[in-house]
Amino acid sequence: MYQLGWFSTGRDKAARDLLQVVNSSIKQGEIEAEIAFVFSNREPGESEESDLFFKLVEDYHIPLICFSYQRLKASRGVPITGQAGTLPSWRLDYDREVMNRLQDFHPDLCVLAGYMLIVGREMCQRYNMINLHPAAPDGPTGTWQEVIWQLIDNKAQETGVMMHLVTPELDKGPPVTYCTFLIRGKPFDRYWDEIERHPLSEVKRREGENNPLFKLIRQHGLAREFPLIVST
Repeated sequence: MYQLGWFSTGRDKAARDLLQVVNSSIKQGEIEAEIAFVFSNREPGESEESDLFFKLVEDYHIPLICFSYQRLKASRGVPITGQAGTLPSWRLDYDREVMNRLQDFHPDLCVLAGYMLIVGREMCQRYNMINLHPAAPDGPTGTWQEVIWQLIDNKAQETGVMMHLVTPELDKGPPVTYCTFLIRGKPFDRYWDEIERHPLSEVKRREGENNPLFKLIRQHGLAREFPLIVST
C-alpha cells in the first residue's frame, strides 16, 4: 500500500484537525494509503499543544518518532530565536539525525502539515516531500500568522492555499495543487474598513490574532486546507 510519512510540529489545534481529516479519509477509502509514521520536531513535555497532538497519534496507533529541535539547538549553545534563512551546520546535523531515526521507514511521499522547520537539501533529496502552505503561489511566506499579517499589510485582494514540493528555499517549491479565494466583498469589507482606521502596529498590539479580519481570513483558509490536502 502507498506509504505516507507525516511531519508536524503539532503546535496547535489545526495540526490535530489536519491529521484527523486525512486519517478519516483513509479509513473511509477516499485516500488509498496509510500513514506509516508521524515525525515531530518536538518531544513530550515541550508543549501542551504538541502533547495533545502526540496523544492523537497514539490513539490512531501510528508510529510516532520525535526529536527535539529546540533541545539540540540549546545543546549547541545556539540562542533559541526564529529560523534563519541559511541553515547552519548544526541544522544539517539535525536533519541527518532525523533521517537516521526514520531509516526503517520507506515512505512513498512525505507530507509536511504544520512542520515549522525549513528542510535542508539532503533531506529534500532523500524523500519526496510536499508541504501545505497557507498562501497562493508567489504569495507571502512564513507561518500562517505571518502570512495573514502580510496580506493585511499589503491590502491584498485575494489569497489561497497550496501544496508544493519541498525545497531548501522556504515556501518556494513548485506548486502541486492550489486554490485561491477573494478576501474582499462580503463578509470581508466591513472588517477591512475597521482595520484601516488604525495603524497595523496598533492593531497587532491591541487585538493580535483576535482581530476580526485576521480571524475571518484564517477561517476561510482552513476551510480550504482540509479538502485540498485530501484531494492532493
